[in-house]
Amino acid sequence: MSSSPAPTDAASPRRLAFVSGGFYVAGGLAALLVAGDRMDLAAPGGRLVTAVGVLAVVVGALLFAVGRALPRPLWHVVVGSGTALVALVVWACPDTTSAVALSAVFTFIAIDAFFFFPPRQAVVQLLALVVASVTSLLSHDDVGVGIAVAEVVVFTCIAVVVGGLVQTASAATRDPLTGLVNRRGFDSAYEDLLVAAERTGAPLSVALVDVDDFKAVNDGLGHAAGDELLARIATVCRTTLPAPVVVARYGGDEFVVLLPATSGPEALARLELLRTRVDGVTLSCGVAQLGAGESGAELLRRADTAMYAAKRGGRDRCALADAGSPALARDLAEALRTGAVHVALQPIVRVDDEQVVGVEALARWTDPVRGAVSPAEFIPVAEAAGLIEELGAVVLRQACHDALALSDAWGLPLTLTVNASGRQLVAPGFAGQVLSVLDAAGWPTASLVLEVTESLIDASSAAALEALRELRGAGVAVAIDDFGTGYSSLSRLDTVPADIVKLDSLFIASIATSARRASVLRTVLDLCSSLGLVVIAEGVEDRDQAHLLQQLGCPLAQGYLYDRPQPLATLLRRGPRAAVTPAHDGPHRLAGDRIVAALFPGARTPAVAATARPALAAGETAAPLP
Repeated sequence: MSSSPAPTDAASPRRLAFVSGGFYVAGGLAALLVAGDRMDLAAPGGRLVTAVGVLAVVVGALLFAVGRALPRPLWHVVVGSGTALVALVVWACPDTTSAVALSAVFTFIAIDAFFFFPPRQAVVQLLALVVASVTSLLSHDDVGVGIAVAEVVVFTCIAVVVGGLVQTASAATRDPLTGLVNRRGFDSAYEDLLVAAERTGAPLSVALVDVDDFKAVNDGLGHAAGDELLARIATVCRTTLPAPVVVARYGGDEFVVLLPATSGPEALARLELLRTRVDGVTLSCGVAQLGAGESGAELLRRADTAMYAAKRGGRDRCALADAGSPALARDLAEALRTGAVHVALQPIVRVDDEQVVGVEALARWTDPVRGAVSPAEFIPVAEAAGLIEELGAVVLRQACHDALALSDAWGLPLTLTVNASGRQLVAPGFAGQVLSVLDAAGWPTASLVLEVTESLIDASSAAALEALRELRGAGVAVAIDDFGTGYSSLSRLDTVPADIVKLDSLFIASIATSARRASVLRTVLDLCSSLGLVVIAEGVEDRDQAHLLQQLGCPLAQGYLYDRPQPLATLLRRGPRAAVTPAHDGPHRLAGDRIVAALFPGARTPAVAATARPALAAGETAAPLP
């Protein structure tokens, strides 16, 4: 993690462009003036000095215009090229007076080196400058070593003084308590990153972080304890946030984080991880991503609004700006408090005979004013407002209660699947909370499936993966949801920590009309069977799809063909679907059948019941059985 925008905070790209451009123009004009006054412009030396002078003026003008967009490493080329040009001009001078006069331009290069770069890099540039200046001056017979050394002493002293001033200016941009950049340093870094984002089109996100109830710490424990807390938060920022993130102490107990090349949702995940790693205090965070044509002030204002939305939502959470209506977030929080959020259960069936073997729990919310609110609308709001953990807990508790009632009423062993978000997985103690809910509800861990997306597994932190491992070790199965969309990779199926693959409805939609899609499905089924992964086809809507799934040997499915998501009362009134006579016209997958029976007790057969589950209960991925 970077807490400073550059090796020297005083040297922003804009300042680099202004200073270097000015020196190039001044050096070029000096060369032209000396050439016009002392040289024969028709002679080779005069023509060379004149050409270099014109080139320097042109380069200086370009640096004024576009220099602030140059990547910082290229400034070594700018300074090194200046050294080479001045040495060339001094060497080309036909007389000693002109050579000594133009060698004064070496001072510009020395100042650039110590203004642009940290000390070690500046010293390297200075050594190259010393060699170039001495060599070019001594190429004139009547210039003695003493003159060359005297000039080196002069520009070295000037460069060292400038370097000291630059370091002093840089220190002025640091917060002495935390070691992070202060508001002045933040302003400089923010300006540079805004320019870079505009030039490259890369995303830029900003986060404001406020310590909850910091005044109580100062009043109750003293200001020394408050200072120690701020320093500790700064340390967590350094160890948690990667380069090139910039963290600044914005004032008092407020921090600001600049996240270049990071989208709003990605920044939200990073700040959520940071929030969970700070002990002894809670943080409220607001995150905003730079929009097209948006100013830096507007971006900060949106991040500030999001931070206060997080505080209003109960503190100790992160909120993403403009991810949803603040009013909707408030109403969702109230709905969670009053129990207005409930679950609907969608049956999962065995493809061969349409026997119900499990149910997926889906969150539902009916607002008194808005009516039924789509999960596609309120779940992102829950993520942004920091309500997703509470929503997940409510859904899991009610899902366990409803699934248990349904299993008892129908007389069928059922497997329950529920969804988990990335923010839930990184929350401290998530695995323990899930297991506690299961224990309180009396729902067996071996009959719960936790659904997560492949992209979430791929991008999750170590904390999220550890939570999945802990749950699988307790017997909970993990499903990759929405497989077959986005960047799903067959080659990674043997590396993700999962037991089940759920094929997305968009993938299933065309299997009956596209021979190529059906071939891909056959490959996925064969590969998953060999890896011991159960496959569930989502979004099955017609008999053609179901028949093809049966032919290809897909074991499980869900979709409107079998049943829509229904509240518990509806399912209890209707009773279980009658199993149909299986049509064994597809490939027989004995290993697949055993794995399905292990994860979905409702699909269990007497032949496999005794050997189905032991390995999975120990937290291992199911493997094909001989």
